[in-house]
Amino acid sequence: RTSGGNVHQGTLEKRNKVGGILINIIVELSKYLMIALMLVYTFECFAVFNYTDKYTQRSIIRKQNVLMFLLHMIAFLVMYLQTNETKMIGFYGMQVVLFLAIILLYTIIYPRVSRLVVNNMCMLMAIGFIMITRLSYSLAVKQFLIVSASVAISLVIPVIIRKVKALSKWKIFYAIAGVVMLGVVIIVGRVTGGAMLNVAIGGFTLQPSELVKIIFVFFVAASLKDDTSFKNIVITTAVAAMHVLILVVSKDLGAALIIFAVYLVMLYVASRQPLYVLAGLIAGSGASVVAYKLFNHVRVRVLVWKDPFAVYNEGGYQVAQSLMAIGTGSWFGMGLFQGAADQIPVAESDFIFSAIAEEMGLIFALGLILVCVSVYMMFLNIAMQLRDSFYKLVALGLGTCFIFQSFLTIGGVTKFIPSTGVTLPLVSYGGSSVLSTLIMFAIIQGLYILREDEEEDIERRKEQQLRAQKKQTRRSETAGRRKSSQDTQRTTIKRRSTAGEKKNEREKDAARRPQRREKTNKEKEINKQRIR
Repeated sequence: RTSGGNVHQGTLEKRNKVGGILINIIVELSKYLMIALMLVYTFECFAVFNYTDKYTQRSIIRKQNVLMFLLHMIAFLVMYLQTNETKMIGFYGMQVVLFLAIILLYTIIYPRVSRLVVNNMCMLMAIGFIMITRLSYSLAVKQFLIVSASVAISLVIPVIIRKVKALSKWKIFYAIAGVVMLGVVIIVGRVTGGAMLNVAIGGFTLQPSELVKIIFVFFVAASLKDDTSFKNIVITTAVAAMHVLILVVSKDLGAALIIFAVYLVMLYVASRQPLYVLAGLIAGSGASVVAYKLFNHVRVRVLVWKDPFAVYNEGGYQVAQSLMAIGTGSWFGMGLFQGAADQIPVAESDFIFSAIAEEMGLIFALGLILVCVSVYMMFLNIAMQLRDSFYKLVALGLGTCFIFQSFLTIGGVTKFIPSTGVTLPLVSYGGSSVLSTLIMFAIIQGLYILREDEEEDIERRKEQQLRAQKKQTRRSETAGRRKSSQDTQRTTIKRRSTAGEKKNEREKDAARRPQRREKTNKEKEINKQRIR
């Protein structure tokens, strides 16, 4: 019995070893497959701009959906094999239902919606779900609930953008709302990571600066849409500076930089004056020097940016771990659950890009960056095609906000710029960040629908003009035909009258001939008598 038990135990050990080898092979192959799927998806993001016919664009959109669901499925299959927890399968199914609901609801409720924006939004959320689930299952479940609620809220936004025509007239409301929301944080806010960011409301925490970014964009667009005089620019700049100063005082440097950059871009596009941008950059540089002198946390982040390993125990630990994770992952990554991504501080939020680069590879991370660039290009494309200056500035401001926040996040974790503590939109864990970003995407969808409405109005006007021209042409042709028929009748009548006159003249001439002959004969007889 003992020997038989040993044989059985040895068989189980061999099977476990074989199963472990197979799992390692699947994990190793899966990371290359996921990279390939990501590259193809990224290529399609830019290839869609080369086609104008709807059939080809729809084909590309469907292909993107297939690629996203395949990548998502492979990642969760690997995580299930690594953890052997059935809850991974159930959680995966819930996410698939959520993504299908987002795609179908946007398509059904808003048939004119930009499917490329919807696909990229879902792709970013899918990557976020994959990495957050790998780092912390409980946080991933919370993120799922946050995304579900945020999507439900964002589905109403396009209707508001399309129906409410007075959004451009609420400039004062936007200014007051932004300043008040930021001021509340200073008064009753909670300190998180050394910065005063959150406000507790009914058991939930809200980061007002995430929503203020959107309100600020609407304020600047409403202020500069028609009036770019020096006086109005000074007033708008003063309100913008108030936003930035409050954020600096609350130590939310990332949001302050985003608002500053968004304002400069919107100001330049509205005024077309590079001197304003130059003055803003000079003022921003001076403010940065002052902040470096006044605030200790600013000096620490600059020192960490210079050399995180030299100040490893005095604040450089996060960036140092981030750089080591990116270097360890190299081009193809370590594979899910094969690296040490969970050892990176706040890897689920501020440093999630480093975790992605370590376990999914730098190539995959570069594809993620290109997806963000594709989103920004779509935002710009919508902004350029809008006719209303207010909506044009709103689209430009939201696009700048999205891409600049992505730049701050990725630049901070790679030591390209000092770390600012902002999240990667739709990828990082965070309730307020996800909600504000989904609202931002919903606003862009509303603007896209407005653009489609404008194009439809233009086509309708062209058709009306063509119909009016055709009617005018028909009327002129009818009038010309009538005139030609009248001229023909007049000509015929003239011809007939001329022929009648000639006939009468002939008849008169024929009647006069005998008289002329008699007269001539009489004259001849008279002449003969005279001769005689």
